[in-house]
Amino acid sequence: MSAVLSATGFPEEQVRHRARHGAAAAFPALEGYGTGLLGAVPAGQDPGDLLERARIVPPVFMPERLKKLIELAREPLYTDVELDAVIGGFTSRLPLYVSAFGSTQVASRDLGEAAGRQAGRLGIPMVIGENVVPVNGYRAAADAEVSPLLGRITAYTEAAAASGDEECGGVVVQQSTEDADAEVWNLLYSDPACEPLLASGRLAFELKVGQGAKPGLGGLTVLGREAAGRVAEQYATDEVLGAGGDRVLRISSPGTFTEEILRQQIRLMRNNFPRAKVWVKLHPGRDVALAAATAWAAGADSVTVDGAEGGTAWAPSGFLGQVGLPLGECLTRIGRTGNCLLASGRMWEGTRAVKALALGAHAVGLGRAALLAVDEDAEDGLVRLVESIALELRLLISAVGKYRVDALDAKDVLLPPA
Repeated sequence: MSAVLSATGFPEEQVRHRARHGAAAAFPALEGYGTGLLGAVPAGQDPGDLLERARIVPPVFMPERLKKLIELAREPLYTDVELDAVIGGFTSRLPLYVSAFGSTQVASRDLGEAAGRQAGRLGIPMVIGENVVPVNGYRAAADAEVSPLLGRITAYTEAAAASGDEECGGVVVQQSTEDADAEVWNLLYSDPACEPLLASGRLAFELKVGQGAKPGLGGLTVLGREAAGRVAEQYATDEVLGAGGDRVLRISSPGTFTEEILRQQIRLMRNNFPRAKVWVKLHPGRDVALAAATAWAAGADSVTVDGAEGGTAWAPSGFLGQVGLPLGECLTRIGRTGNCLLASGRMWEGTRAVKALALGAHAVGLGRAALLAVDEDAEDGLVRLVESIALELRLLISAVGKYRVDALDAKDVLLPPA
């Protein structure tokens, strides 16, 4: 480092880092790739996070508690709060679902299968993210094995069957532009492995319009050159990580949407896959309320809004804290409509979940939290995490004098001044 200049009060080291590494410096350090989870500003440290700054505000007078007292013929307790929910056409034991993560693997383990087993036991929906088939193939090379996509679905359905409850929950399979080229939905819809889900109404397809960590961009993933060569027909690559190096940036198309394109996509989904539910995932764009209304009007069973807090395996550093609406702002713009709205972004405990539910969400998604939980314990980590959140939900919903999730409303939350 030169000792000639010193820029006091200026981000000197960041500038020098860019001068050393060029375009690669626009991304997080490669050392943690594949073993760490990236995202926006840590919880509690983001001044723009409306949900973090909001407060849950119980009333003094609680007429709903009186109704519950009369119904039970005793004073109600937090244990009397009912947490069952309808999520995108699925019956769920809890107002929670496992958010989408795609071809995520850590230490050569597919965390998706562990998440699938535990979500199936819990009776909550699980979303399988994009890129799984283009990266890994639909079926494994050896007939005795299954691909990550079918492995996750099988793990979920078998765990649900073993729990004795094959009516709750469901599997949602996301499709991006590259997944559409690979005909992922067509393959699944005709696959015998999905028949139990279709027969019980527990399969949905989710059209991915965008994601919170990279609003306006498609997926970005680091690949070794050999792996990049294998998927060269499906993806473009960029040498921003260093020409001639051993890793390249794989680029996915974000897709192109207008109101009419979105309407037509949903109509095609309903016509081509009549036995599957239709979900739509939106990134936190400034017109998110219009996009959600357009999707519902076209017949979507559910709309997911992924706030700018949403986690990711890889994104340009500037996007993580500077691009897209925070989840709380998305929820206040959309409001309570009577349609199924799902919310994801920095969900890991009950207070944030209750605030999102009060502001109009029907359920909240566990993304990074679910990955961390199954990484901690592949058999029971997610189950234990959900147990803790469910307890907090009951405590908090009871505290505002209500006994069902869908009884929450905006009056239960004090928003910070603008």
